[in-house]
Amino acid sequence: MVVTDPIADMLTRIRNAIAVRHDSVSVPSSKMKIELAKILKQEGFVEDYQLLKGGTKDAAIRIVLHYRSREEPAITGLKRVSRPGLRVYVGKREIPRYYGGLGVSILSTSQGVMTGRNAWRQGLGGELLCYLW
Repeated sequence: MVVTDPIADMLTRIRNAIAVRHDSVSVPSSKMKIELAKILKQEGFVEDYQLLKGGTKDAAIRIVLHYRSREEPAITGLKRVSRPGLRVYVGKREIPRYYGGLGVSILSTSQGVMTGRNAWRQGLGGELLCYLW
């Protein structure tokens, strides 16, 4: 099956897994998705991630979801911003603080994928990938 927006597919799989209270979710692997999973772990939205069948065309990432309690997931919302049909770029002075600073914006910069906070500290702009809260 051909996916036109792999990042949106990853976010949708995570959103659906949280909706039905799964412990983990598997997504097809790519370098960008591995970096997104790394940021999700650093920010405390997921417990862990691991690469399954690395180096093959069937490579996948298993993301272990984090729940504060059984009824309350750490991720309450995900929103894809930039998409293949409409790319959204922000300058270093335009990086949004999402959800009153409680959410995290994720950017793809010339220095790699990072949170909006880190990009602001380094004085970088880039493609605004998604918001998490």
